[in-house]
Amino acid sequence: MPNSPLRVLFLGDVVGPPGLDVLRRYAIDWRRELNLDLFIVNGENLDHGSGITIKIAQELLRLGIDVVTSGDHIWKNKDFVKRMEEFPFIIRPANYPPRAPGKGYVIWAGADGTTVGIINLIGRVFMYPMDCPFRKAEEILSEIKDKTHIIIVDFHAEATSEKIVMGYFLDGKVSAVLGTHTHIPTADARILKGGTAYITDVGMVGPMESVIGRKISAVLEKYIVGIPVRFPVAGPPVWVNGVLLEIDKKSGKALSIQRWEQTIHLI
Repeated sequence: MPNSPLRVLFLGDVVGPPGLDVLRRYAIDWRRELNLDLFIVNGENLDHGSGITIKIAQELLRLGIDVVTSGDHIWKNKDFVKRMEEFPFIIRPANYPPRAPGKGYVIWAGADGTTVGIINLIGRVFMYPMDCPFRKAEEILSEIKDKTHIIIVDFHAEATSEKIVMGYFLDGKVSAVLGTHTHIPTADARILKGGTAYITDVGMVGPMESVIGRKISAVLEKYIVGIPVRFPVAGPPVWVNGVLLEIDKKSGKALSIQRWEQTIHLI
């Protein structure tokens, strides 16, 4: 239908084998059941909790994932990083230095000709300092203004204040600002005054009985004993955190944003 809104599902950080198994089993069904136009996931934790592999990247394509955003862990698999240009649907934070592999945004085109700009940015508060995400956002918006007026931003950041500021900074300039990185969903999904959908953190697709996806016992030992330990990915059940967006194709403004959650008991 020509006047139907753009329907987008965005899933938070997909963590390790449990999260990937959920995508394998349900991604195609979700696309059909939710009548999705665009399916986006944050995939920086897919490879056993950190990074992504070539094999996983190829599998995501087969599962019908349109765009994969990321964050600071995207660099963990060196083989993938060397071949990152082969997977233009996988983007890294745009405010890394210009010589970093990959691209910081992508223009997705739907079957009906609708175009959507998906931008990935990374925060600087409590994280390794990068170029200014606010200045980089303005730069990219200037670059793509003649290509699309529907724009979704994944802001991968630690501090809630920095994410909220980005939401207000981009309000009215983009369709959605969606926070990722902490793996814990926030309860502030809303549409800002300028028509931008916003949430501080989408959450994760990862083990529910865990510490942000990692085995509780390992993280507990680190806190109690204080010495470095490995943090293996925990097992199911899997907590699926996402947001379902509806965006007006003509204006680019968000019509709705709702948290989308499930608990899945893998066998």
